Amino acid sequence: MSVYQLFIVAICVCLQIVVPTARAEEADLAIPTAPSVDASAYILQDFHTGKILAENNADAKLAPASLTKIMTVYVVFKEIHSGHLRLDDVATISQKAWQTSGSRMFVELNEQVKIEDLLKGVIIQSGNDASVALAEHVAGNEGTFAEMMNQHAAKLGMVNTHFANSDGLPNENHYTTARDLALLTSALIREFPEYYRWFSQKEFTYNKITQQNRNKLLSRDESVDGVKTGFTDDAGYCLVASALRENMRLISVVLGAKNANARANENQSLLNYGFRFYESHRLKEGKKMLSEARVWKGDRQTMPLGLAEDLFVTIPRRQYNDLKAEIKIDKKLVAPIKEGDKFGVVEVTLKGKPLLSRDLIALESVEQGNIVRRLYDGVFMMLEKSDAGK
Repeated sequence: MSVYQLFIVAICVCLQIVVPTARAEEADLAIPTAPSVDASAYILQDFHTGKILAENNADAKLAPASLTKIMTVYVVFKEIHSGHLRLDDVATISQKAWQTSGSRMFVELNEQVKIEDLLKGVIIQSGNDASVALAEHVAGNEGTFAEMMNQHAAKLGMVNTHFANSDGLPNENHYTTARDLALLTSALIREFPEYYRWFSQKEFTYNKITQQNRNKLLSRDESVDGVKTGFTDDAGYCLVASALRENMRLISVVLGAKNANARANENQSLLNYGFRFYESHRLKEGKKMLSEARVWKGDRQTMPLGLAEDLFVTIPRRQYNDLKAEIKIDKKLVAPIKEGDKFGVVEVTLKGKPLLSRDLIALESVEQGNIVRRLYDGVFMMLEKSDAGK
């Protein structure tokens, strides 16, 4: 073999050894610490799984300023969904709404304004006057509307939140946390996708006055499609942001930043970190059959099992091939069975370590079979039990 041929062989051998080793090392790289955020509190959360990717002081009770309006519009969306309110209904602007201080939509006293326009005035223009007008139209007065806000907060599990008004103007009994705001934002996006698109609108014109959305990330990052800014002297500069990249949605909350640029920059830093080092996958589709199980004493012999909702996981990047999902079914399924009854679990592991588990449920109901079927299956069940005891 010539010197040249020996040289080529040596290169090939080196490549076969070095390249796989480098890839293995890359896959095992530890996730770096989240970026430092100059704010009173923050949190970064995956929308689909709820996994927290970064946080600091996330349960501190802080003034939310206009981030309050995320709950204001959530309550209004609920009223629309329930049929109690329509987008083309009109609200009459009261003296209180008209005189509300702070950021404004510039509605006129006694003017009748469509609910849809008021919602856009809250979401895009952050109008305090529009917030009060909606509250009064839905609940009769702002105090009763605040009670509705707190009721919805309790249902969502916002355990460290209390609302005193609809616009976020300072009140010592008005507070929330970064974690609770992430929870609320997730619920709003999940429950009302048809209205959430308004949060990405960059400007809105009402009464011949055009105002820009104060969320600077909408112009900086095309993956960002919401959510809301806020500012008061006691709250500082706040921003809840959400971005969608490659079917992965992240929600970041920054409270108490130093200025408008800082709140945008800190949220951008958190979002970039999350997308760079994590990935989200839908492993199983909800309401779809994952397995078919034998049913005893029923009017039929098999039943489909699946999950109540889609199963998502959030994992470090480049570790998808290390995921495993195992279906474990209870041994005996005896009729009658109701749709939604639990009959096992789907267990997910990452590199052999438990990651999460979800209940395996009946996707259909199964009634009891006739007397012949019940007796027949009963005999076989006893025979199986007898054989198992030997």
